[in-house]
Amino acid sequence: MKYIEINIETESQGIEAVVSELMNLGITDTVVEDPRDIEDLMDKKQTYDWDYLDDEIIEKMKDKPKVTVYFEDTEENRGRIREIELAMAGLKAKVQAGDYGQGMDFGTLQVISKVDDDAQWKDKWKEYFKPSKISERIVVKPTWEPYENRQGNLVIEIDPGMAFGTGTHETTSLCVKMLESYQKEGDKVLDVGCGSGILSIAAALLSAEDVLGIDIDPVAVEVAAENIALNKVGACCKAQYGDLTKGVDYQADIIVANLMADLVMMLAEDAAKHLVKGGYFISSGILVEKELQVVEHLRKKGFAIMEVREDGGWCCIVAKA
Repeated sequence: MKYIEINIETESQGIEAVVSELMNLGITDTVVEDPRDIEDLMDKKQTYDWDYLDDEIIEKMKDKPKVTVYFEDTEENRGRIREIELAMAGLKAKVQAGDYGQGMDFGTLQVISKVDDDAQWKDKWKEYFKPSKISERIVVKPTWEPYENRQGNLVIEIDPGMAFGTGTHETTSLCVKMLESYQKEGDKVLDVGCGSGILSIAAALLSAEDVLGIDIDPVAVEVAAENIALNKVGACCKAQYGDLTKGVDYQADIIVANLMADLVMMLAEDAAKHLVKGGYFISSGILVEKELQVVEHLRKKGFAIMEVREDGGWCCIVAKA
């Protein structure tokens, strides 16, 4: 089957804005490549943060950041290329007008498209996904890679499929580290924007009593459900389709949301309603440039800020209801 590959060239500062513009067009499945992530991994102090890198990955540090989307090759989807081009032109105009602040560099925002046979790309990304220890206790391992658990780590075996989330990104590892710090045995955990299910599974392995993952992408829900079953945590963990917490009747001790800053702020009011008194709202996917904005918004919604941790240009905020 033939697919359209659309690449949008940007800079690290522009990634969140590009993804947000795509979401406004109804495009939720995106692949982000940022060479700065590799540079950050090379600077880590713990060896487990970089031991899976090989020469081919390091070579990718020379590339420019980009956001990629894929569509089936149809006449209708070819028309979407023009939609994306117009959206990026509009975003460029906003940057030039200073809507995102002075000195922000979003790069060229050039849209480059091509048609490929899916056999050429669908499994290519697997070459770069290796077992990785993303926190003190959690290791994420792809299903196709061997791993010898010599230190008694909690291992998440995962096949991300077409859904975003291999667990190696800073925003995911920050969320897992915060779950390790704040989650107690027997807690109920709500994972909003669960993607491939890594945070839901991590919460279950960390002895949560009940975990509910929610995602607006039905493909992500399907993949998350498969990964939950694969990791044998289905007795306490499930994934379902939903738009943030709309229509969800669930009281949690912890809500974890690895989303963009705007979505975190949008979720904040409902998060307070779905948390028990004294519960924690753990949010990431937030660029450090937007940290203060999100912190102030959470305070206005009645949350007390417990901790903010940064990694690689991203931050994770823990707020208490």
